Amino acid sequence: MTRTAGHGLSVADRLFHAVVMPMGTQLKRNAGSNGFAPDRGPRAAAYVRMSTDHQKYSTENQADAIRSYAAERGIQIVRTYADEGESGLSTDGRDAFKRLIDDVRERRADFDLILVYDVSRWGRFQDTDESAHYEFICKMAGVGLRYCVEQFENDGSLSATIIKSMKRAMAGEYSRELSAKVFAGQCRLVSLGFRQGGMAGYGLRRFLVDEHRQPKAELSIGQQKSIQTDRVVLVPGPPEEVETIRRMYRMFVEQSRTEREIAEALNHEGRTTNLGRPWTRGTVHQILTNEKYVGNNVYNRISFKLKKKRVVNAPETWVRADGAFSPIVDSVMFGRVQGIIQERYRRFSDDEMLGKLASTFKDVGWLSALVIDERDAMPSSSAYRNRFGSLLRAYELVGFLSARDYRYIETNRFLRSIYANAVADVVAGVERGGSMVGRNPETELLTINQEFTASIVIVRCCQTPGGRFRWKVRFDTGLRPDITIALRMDTDNKNILDYYLFPHLDMPTPKLSLAEHNAIMLDAYRFDSLLPFFALIGRTNIQVAA
Repeated sequence: MTRTAGHGLSVADRLFHAVVMPMGTQLKRNAGSNGFAPDRGPRAAAYVRMSTDHQKYSTENQADAIRSYAAERGIQIVRTYADEGESGLSTDGRDAFKRLIDDVRERRADFDLILVYDVSRWGRFQDTDESAHYEFICKMAGVGLRYCVEQFENDGSLSATIIKSMKRAMAGEYSRELSAKVFAGQCRLVSLGFRQGGMAGYGLRRFLVDEHRQPKAELSIGQQKSIQTDRVVLVPGPPEEVETIRRMYRMFVEQSRTEREIAEALNHEGRTTNLGRPWTRGTVHQILTNEKYVGNNVYNRISFKLKKKRVVNAPETWVRADGAFSPIVDSVMFGRVQGIIQERYRRFSDDEMLGKLASTFKDVGWLSALVIDERDAMPSSSAYRNRFGSLLRAYELVGFLSARDYRYIETNRFLRSIYANAVADVVAGVERGGSMVGRNPETELLTINQEFTASIVIVRCCQTPGGRFRWKVRFDTGLRPDITIALRMDTDNKNILDYYLFPHLDMPTPKLSLAEHNAIMLDAYRFDSLLPFFALIGRTNIQVAA
């Protein structure tokens, strides 16, 4: 998106005016000119990064310091690379930084220097060698790196090398200390009964309270608290959802019905999950085993600290507050359900579990967490993961070693099954706002208010060999819709994670790759729900005075 509300200029435009224009690099339109003023002094690129809204590290403040440094030394800034709202723990999401390194590595750089505010803006890498690695790439390409507000010159001297190494270690240690403090604060809030992150789930709603626990308002999907002292708790949702959950527990205990049978019954009645999706064995199992439905607040079951690998923590490390929320299911019924589930899994030995897995592999032809979770009379995928250390290890023990990843086949089949529901949801949301929508049955292209067209694409999650998650958006260049509504799936490809609204004018390429954390130029199109889109295109009746 080339313009931002409020400022009228994009991030790149603002940085250009803050850094380049004051240096005297004015565009010239004279006949025969190359468009720029003659070079004066060394040519440099400015790199700025901001991970939060902290005033000290705002990109504007960094740009001012870099501009002053350059002016004092007669350096001409020819371009700016900016990462806004991105952590410096790694290069994930730092598209501008990666573009800078690629330009230097591929000898596309038209500058001799890189100007950075300080060592921490270059990165808070947990391994200081990683920070040095990227600086060494620049050095080998003949591009120097200058830290503009540090009390040393990056000239390769012994003192500069020692101080720089200390600064790199301090930058990484700052993130570790901050992570520990944030985690401790979150644990304290959980122990006090406040919700920390995540969607409420079916049958529950997030409710905002002040520091004295006085109720304020219910939070819809995607809404966040704006006052630091406010807190979030879980409260029971609509009565029909609450009754559905209680009925699921009764069906499981009193009628001895499996998760799959419960899901089929709910789907037959036309009931959907909180995300408007059909019920599956896995989603029913999640409701039957999650302690939040009995009122307990549980945290730290899975860790993802400092952008390292996700870790499934042992129960003794969980942080919990029992009875923190109003329960939907009484503790006796919840205990009976857990007893049945544990007994169902406890009777299986390692050989029996592997036998069932081998039988599933023989019947289906491939294995995945979704295949396992949707199989009746079989332990869940998490049970296999806990028993054998990982699902891949369990797969190897039953001979599932094919080079082809058959999970793609299953995931694609699942995504195709929910596509029709996704289109129907968008059509219903548009019509609720009073707008008109036409739907081409052959191309699924939507025409809204006879003014613009929209296409809906479901973007699956893929994992790279290095363990990172990526989403590849493919635009329909044949239909050329005015807006592409991209539904990004979560890492399990089971539920919708968020939404991106991509205007055709801003997306000239046929495909686009998204990471877990993206730069502001991409996340400007991101939304937690489609409610802003529906509100934007909604019709309003205007009274005409005679």
